[in-house]
Amino acid sequence: MTHAHVHIIACGGTIAGKAESEKELIGYKAGKLTIEELLQSVPEVTEYADITGEQFCNMDSTNMTEDLWLRLARCVEAAADRADVDGIVITHGTDTMEETAYFLNLVVHSRKPIVMVGSMRPATALSADGPLNLLDAVHIAACRQAGEYGVLVAMNGRICGARSVEKTDTTHVDTFRSRQMGYMGIIQNGIPYFYQQSLRRHTYLSQLSCQGITKLPAVCIVYCYVGMSPALIRAAVASGVQGIVTAGLGHGKIPEAVLKELKIAAQQGIVTVCTSRTLGGIVSTTEDDSGFFRIAGDNLPAHKAKIVLQLALLQTRDPNTLQQFFDLY
Repeated sequence: MTHAHVHIIACGGTIAGKAESEKELIGYKAGKLTIEELLQSVPEVTEYADITGEQFCNMDSTNMTEDLWLRLARCVEAAADRADVDGIVITHGTDTMEETAYFLNLVVHSRKPIVMVGSMRPATALSADGPLNLLDAVHIAACRQAGEYGVLVAMNGRICGARSVEKTDTTHVDTFRSRQMGYMGIIQNGIPYFYQQSLRRHTYLSQLSCQGITKLPAVCIVYCYVGMSPALIRAAVASGVQGIVTAGLGHGKIPEAVLKELKIAAQQGIVTVCTSRTLGGIVSTTEDDSGFFRIAGDNLPAHKAKIVLQLALLQTRDPNTLQQFFDLY
């Protein structure tokens, strides 16, 4: 039987982490195992796919940068463009995995399976979760059907879509969930089962792109709370941002003193996208009596709305057109 060819791109993270003791689950160093060592620790992957690998980086994902995102997108697209590659697995730290997954979901234009995977326990831990997660990810990447669903995250037997996946616990292995929209599927005994797919644009349907881009537009996130200072908006404007994403109160609401500064920022061409700090629900388009138009981030959390805005700003600064990107993606 001919196996699928799965190419693994290693970025470090806890799945490649080491600790002094097998009982140590917190005080470990992420990004210590190389791709070769990682594959040696899970030899079973070669029973189900022809495996190749490359070391993109080896780091704690807390230190992920937008420049690395741009490079990683090019790396993934180059692998996807290879005729001999059937699917791609990306090992990655869990702290920023949901952001990296969503970025790639928007800018990698391929119908081949792309699966991100990590672990919550280092490779040296007693009952480490990384080996089975990696094996599951290879099974999914070897499944041609998986390419229809955009970039996927495979953790703890669950298959999550990049748009809806969230890290919901600081240490538990059952941390990656899709609370609002539900899981794309599950994997059991090496077999992926898919039950739904996102109607929002992704990968091969996406019109967002970072090709030829060396730097993403500067966008910041401002978290709203009781007693917040309008000086936060002034500082953001002074730093040269092109857009501000607010994690607002309730239905994306913003304190009046802060709203006043956002209106001043809008007069300077700075775009505002409203999201909510609440853990669910949709933020709708709003326009007050002064004509100040705030783009609605739909049900995206602020850190994912920021990614859409950055990519959309590469194409337009028109608020109505920008809103369409949030409606479609």
